[in-house]
Amino acid sequence: MNFQQLRSVREALRRDFNLTEVANTLFTSQPGVSRQIRELEDELGITLFDRAGKRLTGLTEPGKEVIKIIERLLIEQENLKRAAQEFSSRDLGRLTLATTHTQARYALPVVVQAFRQRFPHVRLNLQQGSPTHIAEWVAAGEADIGIATESLANDTRLRSFAGYRWSHVVVVPHGHPLASVARLTLDELTDHPVITYDTGLTGRSRIDEAFAHADLTPDIVLTAMDADVIKTYVAAGLGVGIIASVAYDPEEDRKLVAVSAEHLFASNMTRVAIRKGAYLRNFALSFIEMFAPHLSRQSLLGTGGGDPLESHDATFTPAGPLRSIAASAQA
Repeated sequence: MNFQQLRSVREALRRDFNLTEVANTLFTSQPGVSRQIRELEDELGITLFDRAGKRLTGLTEPGKEVIKIIERLLIEQENLKRAAQEFSSRDLGRLTLATTHTQARYALPVVVQAFRQRFPHVRLNLQQGSPTHIAEWVAAGEADIGIATESLANDTRLRSFAGYRWSHVVVVPHGHPLASVARLTLDELTDHPVITYDTGLTGRSRIDEAFAHADLTPDIVLTAMDADVIKTYVAAGLGVGIIASVAYDPEEDRKLVAVSAEHLFASNMTRVAIRKGAYLRNFALSFIEMFAPHLSRQSLLGTGGGDPLESHDATFTPAGPLRSIAASAQA
């Protein structure tokens, strides 16, 4: 039994049993992958995959149990490498962050700046995608840390922590009828075309829930993955925008006016996620602490301590603490 055999089995499941994709991922040949799988099955004395001819079609019942052990073994192999690197080159390495455009554009720059000043020899890799993709990347070990609002708390392969709580705002051009409304209502929003996030992104579920609860149907004429696109089309007069409060900056967004909507839509929680069982190097833990100062290292490592945002339902905004971190890093 060897790790290449274990990786072949794991990738076969991840690549939906497509051995061509498995071979490309492992930089080998399709016959080589088939041989690795067969040799492992022969050694274990069980069949791991259902087959139709030479094609894999699914996991057998024994395969469903064995794959859990294989995942743990491969995670521990990666942990062993990271632990060795931690002691041989403590502040040298690579940190991969998976996050959404909104977090990368608005919440993370100050943290990244402070992190780079503290760990100048760590190379940062920023992967942007949907919350679903982020969860997959972290669970697969393709990213060390995931930061997003949706999905992360629901993936049983991950441990997630409350990062910060935020609300939505409505943005409109100067002179728009809603710009001077004292207390906006959902009824007033339904009188105008709406531009907001795609389903499953940046608290969109909270928006849909609010309108559904009020038995109202908004006229959503355009959706996008990020706030910059939404604001561009709002400024062009195509509709009113509903975006994350962290994505509005009165200095940068001078063509637009923000109208409070925190009384209309439930607040959202941006979460930080790591893979269960993964060994986190010191600089990875430090990044999380910079992003969410209320999280203790003990809680991240699962050795004690609670999550104050989770247990006390506190409101937290990244602006103050993160700017303080940046200032101290520059000092």
